[in-house]
Amino acid sequence: MKFGVREICDVVLKAKANQKVGNKIFYKNEPVIYFDTLKTSSMEGAATTVYAQGGRGNSRLMAWEGERTVTFTMEDALISAAGFMILSGAGLIDATEKPIYVHTTEQTNDVTKGEDGKITITLKEEPHYVEGGEDFVYVMLMNGGEVVSEPYIPEKVEGKVITLKSTDEIEDFDNNSVVLVDYYVKKSSGAQQIEITPDKFGGNYYLEASTLFRDTNGVDMPAEFIIPNCKIQSNFTFTMASSGDPSTFTFTMDAFPDYTRFDNTKKVLAAIQIISDNVSGEALTRDMTASKRIADENGFIVEAPKA
Repeated sequence: MKFGVREICDVVLKAKANQKVGNKIFYKNEPVIYFDTLKTSSMEGAATTVYAQGGRGNSRLMAWEGERTVTFTMEDALISAAGFMILSGAGLIDATEKPIYVHTTEQTNDVTKGEDGKITITLKEEPHYVEGGEDFVYVMLMNGGEVVSEPYIPEKVEGKVITLKSTDEIEDFDNNSVVLVDYYVKKSSGAQQIEITPDKFGGNYYLEASTLFRDTNGVDMPAEFIIPNCKIQSNFTFTMASSGDPSTFTFTMDAFPDYTRFDNTKKVLAAIQIISDNVSGEALTRDMTASKRIADENGFIVEAPKA
């Protein structure tokens, strides 16, 4: 049987042992993540060959092969927080468990100059502020779309309203002046933070990749790639550009010998299953032949009565 391959894989990674990914615990053999938006996927095998050479011309006389390696590479069009954690070995913080402070810049003309000369600015969100502590809010006067002043520090913050300290330069502000405010917003929900640390790397997983092989009759057969123990390389690149194709995310996994789920007699680097039966697993047979069909009084085809 000959077949061709022109279909992407859907991949699932399963836990090799009880492990924690981000803030979630996965037990051995439990699915950790599914990849169903891949652009490309490939499995590459390689081996090192050394030769005994001699005689005239120092030609090759014998060969020894070893150091076999199998590498599975997949390129994902999209990525999730969980996917990036698995790729980089990063940790995940959820705002419901620990507050996350998000940097925000806001350009506004909601500026009021009071009779006492103090300037108040109303923001869209409440800025994080610690009275008597470190400065987290900075206000800059703008003119013609450009910043034209040094950053000003608020004297106080009450909800979404900030009041600037009185200085000589504050006279440059007026009602409806345009300002740029640089501040932080405290999030207690609806936010996640991925943390890349120097001591955490991509883990080991049980990989199963489903695809289709097509035979010479044009019939698609399900096929499954299995790598019982793959280690994700922790290399990654974020490409951000305003033109060209959108960024993709590449996962490169090195295969190590291990047992598959249903064969503990030998360790393998990888296994490929080809299911040649039809998808339903039932024989494709007719219920009746044309000679057994007759038409009723309404013209509908029915099975002829048995003798």
